[in-house]
Amino acid sequence: MKASEAHNLKDDELVERLRHAKEEAFNLRFRQSTGELENTARIGAARRDVARLLTVARERGIDLEKALEH
Repeated sequence: MKASEAHNLKDDELVERLRHAKEEAFNLRFRQSTGELENTARIGAARRDVARLLTVARERGIDLEKALEH
């Protein structure tokens, strides 16, 4: 995901993408620890996606604790 894509998302879409990106990062780490993951570069990309989405959410002042607990 590019930064411009993250900035163009609505707040609810941003939170949903963030939820999905965190889940993907967790699954990639899990698959790496079990030896299933072949493309380890995807872990770094997933982490950058999470960081990018968190940055945009913080810029907008979204309360992530409340938004992500649903």
